[in-house]
Amino acid sequence: MATDLPRRYSGAHPAWQIVDSVGMADLEEEILERPGVRSVREALRSAGISGEVRVLAATAPTAAAAAEQLGCPVGAIANSLVFEADGAPLLVLTSGAHRVDTAALAERIGVCSIRRASARFVREATGQAIGGVAPLGHPNPVRTLVDEALAAHDVIWAAAGHHQTVFPTDFARLVAASSGEVVAVD
Repeated sequence: MATDLPRRYSGAHPAWQIVDSVGMADLEEEILERPGVRSVREALRSAGISGEVRVLAATAPTAAAAAEQLGCPVGAIANSLVFEADGAPLLVLTSGAHRVDTAALAERIGVCSIRRASARFVREATGQAIGGVAPLGHPNPVRTLVDEALAAHDVIWAAAGHHQTVFPTDFARLVAASSGEVVAVD
């Protein structure tokens, strides 16, 4: 391995970087200490969820990519989707095997409209960026809906405040920790 190549992730494109085992440990430590991840870790402890936050080896832009890295069914991934529901933030934790039917969901929960939120709106509402929004650890409470299909999995994986972090939990703890309402989302 050439020693003049970069050893740390620069954020440009992880596939172009060389990260040896020491570099990966440093990267993991750096990610785990980011404010969003720290907030999630503290919220997990407060909620009594003992699963450790795991740093994925690579970003997982889809539920399928996360499931592949974790070795679990895609349906066991809790996608965190932030919407604007009549102008207010709405976090929908949906099974990675489902898509959200916003029209049906709006009718189900009694709002006029649900639309995908902008990146800025997501960050303001949750303190986290798209791709890493966790079900908890937000600066203020966010109305949260939990896809009933997630109950079919003994272990559910959810984002932990950064696009490369996840944590394991079960359905009951996910609902309780997020103060979520269980609904059908598709």
